[in-house]
Amino acid sequence: MYNNRGGQRPQRGSSFRGGNTTVRRSFGSGSRGGRGGMRNPGLDIDPNRFINKSVVNEVAEAAFVPKHTFADFDFAPLLKKNITDKGYITPTPIQDESIPHVMNGEDIVGIANTGTGKTAAFLLPLLHKVLLDPNQKVLVIAPTRELAFQIDEELRTFAKNSGLFSVVCIGGAGIGKQISELRHRHNFVIGTPGRLKDLIETRHLDLSKFQSVVLDEADRMLDMGFINDMKFMMAKMPAVRHTLFFSATLNSEIESLIHTFLKNPARVSVKTRDTSKNIDQDIIRIHQKSKFDVLSELLRTEGFDKVLVFSRTKHGAEKLSKSLVQAGIPSESIHGNKQQSARQRALADFKTGRVRVLVATDVAARGLDIADVSHVINFDLPATYEDYVHRIGRTGRASKKGKALTFIE
Repeated sequence: MYNNRGGQRPQRGSSFRGGNTTVRRSFGSGSRGGRGGMRNPGLDIDPNRFINKSVVNEVAEAAFVPKHTFADFDFAPLLKKNITDKGYITPTPIQDESIPHVMNGEDIVGIANTGTGKTAAFLLPLLHKVLLDPNQKVLVIAPTRELAFQIDEELRTFAKNSGLFSVVCIGGAGIGKQISELRHRHNFVIGTPGRLKDLIETRHLDLSKFQSVVLDEADRMLDMGFINDMKFMMAKMPAVRHTLFFSATLNSEIESLIHTFLKNPARVSVKTRDTSKNIDQDIIRIHQKSKFDVLSELLRTEGFDKVLVFSRTKHGAEKLSKSLVQAGIPSESIHGNKQQSARQRALADFKTGRVRVLVATDVAARGLDIADVSHVINFDLPATYEDYVHRIGRTGRASKKGKALTFIE
């Protein structure tokens, strides 16, 4: 059975997390960046950019026809079985285009919107590599704690019954637990840049033994100020390595990183537009009523079943969530001031429907895969249009329709 030993998570109905199960996991520092001190962020964004009706019938865009099925990929038998058990038959565009390159050992640059299946695009061929050679070690670097957890969850599903181990190195608990778990056999380390750097500097993590590295959501790590940490870690890895680089955007800074970190990479781009065609976007102008009163009325409206609300600051997110609870609207919050265990419980309650409103800062804007979010509400304006794109990408996923509303004062 696939194991993952470390600090326990809150239970969510999975035997893996509860009871006497031991998981190799621990939590390190979260982001070392943020825009909490910015004044009036987002005011220079044209409000018209927040208005875009979803496409009901679009015939101009040709349907994607994959070149492969998952059965076509020459994966190890156990991995093929786990893929089948998960119900995967046809790969998404990023998976269809990326997997053959990774299987061939090529460096790759993948440009794709969030929610396109890129996690499986790199995990599956890397798992295949490790199954063929258990001495292989893989490092996955992600910008946020939540994304690191999601990557690990998917890894555990695909690695079921393989006997492989992973260690998650992120924030929220003492570093001692992680140090202990890193002493045990492991094939995958998944973590955020700050904590990984701490573990390397204290000589508890030796990257010279890792033959493969994934930089997931590299543009977000750049935004969060992790550029020096990324360069530090890549310099500690073997010169001959397998590097996979994924980003939702491509600019001169990203191109510079690609040139520095990768060697003759294959390039795969499946990004066709900034925002999903399934998201109905609109603005709400605040006039006579307060923003809170408008939000409360919306949340009591039929159809607002699973709502993600974005606040600019950590204090604002916590205050707004408590105010909603006092108003009789079940709500939770996630932000950087919250202990990791509390953040995980809040996410679990939102995913399972125990609460139908989650108030978050931009720590949740990228990477989170939460099914069936009906609405994203920008209670506070995003700092940049790119932040807006990633915020609203939490809805309208997996071909489902979603709505995004932005408050304008």
